[in-house]
Amino acid sequence: MFLYEFEGRRPQVHPEAFVAPTATLIGDVRVEKGASIWYGAVLRADICTIIVREGSNIQDNSVVHAAPDVTIEIGPNATIAHSCVFHGDTMGEKALLGNGSIVLDHASIGAGSLVAAGSVLTPGTQIDPGVLAAGAPAAPKKAIAGTTAELWVETNALYYLELAERHRTGVKPVDLA
Repeated sequence: MFLYEFEGRRPQVHPEAFVAPTATLIGDVRVEKGASIWYGAVLRADICTIIVREGSNIQDNSVVHAAPDVTIEIGPNATIAHSCVFHGDTMGEKALLGNGSIVLDHASIGAGSLVAAGSVLTPGTQIDPGVLAAGAPAAPKKAIAGTTAELWVETNALYYLELAERHRTGVKPVDLA
């Protein structure tokens, strides 16, 4: 993992969190117990604060950053999936941001909501708790309760918690010589 202090602000990573060897954390990033930051992810808290709550996961090649003096909070057991840009404010508990989605300034995703892959939350968008949202710009489509999307929201963080432990103990550099 690549950890960088910036102007006296430095990352804090709980010893029971997983940060992949190629992830980059800069400045005021706080990663809580059981959270995971995956390969190629960049959390740049040079002008903001990023808090990744317990059990959350930020997957491969995603970028998290915000406007000056914003505190980003990724709620407990939330997911930022592969190749996302999160430049918003908050993700509620068990919220899931689908692959390749973009969240712009001051946008938020409510607890237990799923934002479909490839969606774009425009500045200031607020997705209420417990809904499926999709599109560019993203908008609520229906309640998530009782749908297959609810299963993703309920189980994704646990799956990544278990997978992170496997990576913590099972990933080893390969010497090609």
